[in-house]
Amino acid sequence: MFTLNFLIRRLTQGVVIIGLVSLLIFTLLRVVPGDPVRLMAGGMAPEALIEKIAKDMGLRDPIIVQFGRYMGSVLQGDLGQSFVRPANGAATGGANFNDTTRGERAKVLTLILEALPMTLQLAAVTLAIALLFSAVVGIAGGLNPGGWPDKLAFYISSVFISLPNFWLGIVLTLLLSVKLGWLPAIGYNGFAYTILPAVVLAVEMSPVLIRTLVGAVSSQMTEPYVSVGRVRGLGRTRIIANHVMRNASVPLLNLLGIQFSSLLGGVIIVEYIFDYPGLGLLTINAVLQRDFPLIQGIAIVTSAIFVVINIIVDLVATTIDPRLDY
Repeated sequence: MFTLNFLIRRLTQGVVIIGLVSLLIFTLLRVVPGDPVRLMAGGMAPEALIEKIAKDMGLRDPIIVQFGRYMGSVLQGDLGQSFVRPANGAATGGANFNDTTRGERAKVLTLILEALPMTLQLAAVTLAIALLFSAVVGIAGGLNPGGWPDKLAFYISSVFISLPNFWLGIVLTLLLSVKLGWLPAIGYNGFAYTILPAVVLAVEMSPVLIRTLVGAVSSQMTEPYVSVGRVRGLGRTRIIANHVMRNASVPLLNLLGIQFSSLLGGVIIVEYIFDYPGLGLLTINAVLQRDFPLIQGIAIVTSAIFVVINIIVDLVATTIDPRLDY
């Protein structure tokens, strides 16, 4: 019963969040300067043609009317068509935009589904690297508060958090790819192309994970059950593995959900630097081309992923610690 009520409540909240995000993005795109129809039709297109195309596409209707029409399509699973990307994948250009080719524009959902697996792969590899490294450093620091492992964890997290990802991406590319030739850097032609951008993102993510682990583990080591376990004859390793790490994993799990969600939105700069064909690069190109439907579709899909991830994390957390109430 708790699980059902929890799911109903969180899904309802998720729908509201997605709706608000959609409305915000939809409104902002239409009030910022610039006319996407001009980009589609070309800079030399006459004003009469610009207005005709805009009216045919409903871009001159009131914003609330446009939003209602758009959300009606979204509820039917249709995120619309790109303003500038043809379905055949050819180079985009305003000169060829006319009534006969408009129906051949690429579907937004198709573009997103092509790019999403790449970003999910990058996010998963990043999370694995960051979690493995942070666990080694953070757990050691938490088990030795005030000792050199704790100080080392602090120094590492302080250095990592000070490194801008765009700068680190360029430096690692020059070192590991150009100079040493260990890893490929630009584009994507196999799993190896994911490693370098994942390392950059993992360095950005690790400081928060390290500090969380240090704090959670050191806090659990002062709990009464640790002393009771020793009195009962339980070994230190068993206490740490069976009890300390289980309880310390709850705040880490919540943080991982937030970090994984933020990764999907935070890979934009890194994907752009490495020309990695994921949602980040797709978003940048869509913004530069003022491709409203594509930007809106990406916002809706990423918002939905955020909601789903947070629901899963909360369910797992309550499984680990039933005392939690969401």
